[in-house]
Amino acid sequence: MVDYDILCEQLESLAESDRWFLPVLANASALLYTQLPRLNWAGFYLRRGDELILGPFQGQPACVRIPFGKGVCGTAAMLDKTQRVADVHRFPGHIACDSASNAEIVIPLHDKQDRLCGVMDIDSPEKNRFSAEDQKGLEKFARILERCMEFD
Repeated sequence: MVDYDILCEQLESLAESDRWFLPVLANASALLYTQLPRLNWAGFYLRRGDELILGPFQGQPACVRIPFGKGVCGTAAMLDKTQRVADVHRFPGHIACDSASNAEIVIPLHDKQDRLCGVMDIDSPEKNRFSAEDQKGLEKFARILERCMEFD
């Protein structure tokens, strides 16, 4: 079982040295990928107009651009709501960047003005990988990112 309180403390500690979004997200993706079991991708897509652009990540190469409303990431961005998907193959319009992915959780991220600035995307080869407890812990992690990151 993952101790999300410790994971969040580690994130806050890493973000203390530099709050610019790029190193914060790079360290956050490495932290997620190495500390959460049974993942095959952990990273971020950043908002650019009405699409998401690949940001820092850990895992296999990924799709570079995702339009709002397309796939799990684009749906999370369009609805501005966490998407926890037990089986991505049953998700309408799923974008298969990595054919090994079977479950996914995507959490929207906001800047200091509460505008959508991107999404945190985590994939697993295991169906039903993400529980309600995982969602709660990862949403807490996302809120810390929002508080720690600076985009200037």
